[in-house]
Amino acid sequence: MLWNKARRSKNVNDIRKGKDARTLTGTTLAAGLAAVALASAGLYSTQDTPADITKLEPSYTLDRPLPQPSIEPEVDLQLTFVQSVLGDTEDTWNQLFAQMGRQYPHPTLTLFNNGVVSGCGFASSGSGPFYCPGNRQVYLDLEFFRTFEQQFSVVGDFARAYIIAHEIGHHVQLELGLSGPFEKALLEQQPVSGDGGLEVRAELQADCLAGVWAHHAQQRLDWLELGDIEAALHAAAMFGDDQLQAARNAQIRPETFSHGTSLQRVNWFKTGFATGLPEACDTFAADVL
Repeated sequence: MLWNKARRSKNVNDIRKGKDARTLTGTTLAAGLAAVALASAGLYSTQDTPADITKLEPSYTLDRPLPQPSIEPEVDLQLTFVQSVLGDTEDTWNQLFAQMGRQYPHPTLTLFNNGVVSGCGFASSGSGPFYCPGNRQVYLDLEFFRTFEQQFSVVGDFARAYIIAHEIGHHVQLELGLSGPFEKALLEQQPVSGDGGLEVRAELQADCLAGVWAHHAQQRLDWLELGDIEAALHAAAMFGDDQLQAARNAQIRPETFSHGTSLQRVNWFKTGFATGLPEACDTFAADVL
């Protein structure tokens, strides 16, 4: 996946612990780092000084200003990747919303580790990526990608991009009112889980909308490489309720499903990717998922 072709979003809020420079809405703290470097820079140099020279000349004169140090912070490729994928989801949904006569409100994506207090309460790293409708934000611990690569061989940049696009799909369905039956049932405290239930339909719709994004991103950027689609489909399959229960050596219990089977998740992503049409993602009206 040639993700560097994409525009980087400024809506990534990086609150990971242990970082020397945080990134908030895409703006690095380079100016602060430069000030620190200037304050600590020595005016004299003793490197390779001959032993018989006792007086050191200044490294600058009054009529020649001190040269500004060149500071190039280490590139955080994981952060850059997330910014690029999020930026392209913005470009795609900007266009599709405009075709509907609407403006796409950009969500914020917060990167965290260890745990985070979100608009929907506290979440640990084990929670996995999630979208919080309370504050229209996506939350992601990048350790999630490494864990699933190790446990389920879910590898590849496009597989990671699919996961991000799925969470953005929840934002899109909320803004467009596509998941109305699910939202209504939640408000009325009605049961929503189970095979074919409203929660499953909402998740499959987000898979389909991720496919819609992938369709338009590929048309615009031509950034997919050999094996990318297969990697995304493999990720969708590995996150199926039946597959996850089997991986835990647990009995397959359809009445507990919340995201759909592996086959359903793959098929709805493929539907969105093949059509590029949000209206093709009406999982709530589908007789067969």
